[in-house]
Amino acid sequence: MNRRSPWLTVPALAGLAAVVLLGTACASGRAPVPAPAPADTPTVSTDIDVPRRTPAAPPERLALRVFDCGRIEGADPEAFGFPTDLHPARNDLFVPCYLIEHPKGRMIFDTGLPAAIAQSPTGITQNGMTMTLERTLVDSLRELADLEAEDIDLLAMSHLHFDHAGQANDFAGATWLVQRPDYESAFGGTPPIAVQRETYAALEHADRLLLDGDHDVFGDGTVVLLSTPGHTPGHQALLLRLPETGNLVLSGDLYHYPESREHGLVPMFNHDRDQTRASMQRIEGLLEQTGAELWIEHDPALAESLELAPHAYY
Repeated sequence: MNRRSPWLTVPALAGLAAVVLLGTACASGRAPVPAPAPADTPTVSTDIDVPRRTPAAPPERLALRVFDCGRIEGADPEAFGFPTDLHPARNDLFVPCYLIEHPKGRMIFDTGLPAAIAQSPTGITQNGMTMTLERTLVDSLRELADLEAEDIDLLAMSHLHFDHAGQANDFAGATWLVQRPDYESAFGGTPPIAVQRETYAALEHADRLLLDGDHDVFGDGTVVLLSTPGHTPGHQALLLRLPETGNLVLSGDLYHYPESREHGLVPMFNHDRDQTRASMQRIEGLLEQTGAELWIEHDPALAESLELAPHAYY
């Protein structure tokens, strides 16, 4: 079995973004000097209040929007627990981000691949995998939902692997809802495989709520974070009770492929196999109990069946 990590390392991506920004500002090698004002220019008071953007009004009912936050091609099936005689029907992975809108606030669930990938028209290839990102989440929110990052009240991620936390820094102004074990592993030592601090470093001092299990986000049972450890120490899924669409569970990385669910496959890079299997059993029981539909986040066939933003599921 090929036991190399299937994941892209991203320090170089952070460096790429920094180079692009600095290259624009410092092309001359020195900071630009403003031209002197004409002698007859009147003095303007600096105490004038500058109008700020009016925050978007909260929605009147619960809604879910799905954004395309990247694609991954060429992953090694054996790394995801597949035996040599079994392979997924499709080996490409969809990377989604979700916007949950509730009358009490807005929440982002998962932030996709690192934004620096969008700077490369052909994507970035490493370890035989190609990662592509056409549009950053901030741009998607602005163009497809008429929202800015500061309109987001809450941030939750299924876990901190780079393809789920890749653009987390852009939402450091929101309150972060994170399971305590993931927070402690993220900032309390060497992060586990596929976790890159560069993608979420700005959250270290952000407002946060450390969770020790399930959490009813808005207090009415319609948006519930579900503790599903195993893939990472504090992995979590999300249960939505949408009035028209029905009950949904967003899987995070509980499963990567439909065949993973069918055969109960555990990726070799998971934090804890026993915890993973217990979380799988728990979610399967919840699906039966609630009649909820499971959305395997990375499933490209599911993605092709969904209507992406600006469409909203109610």
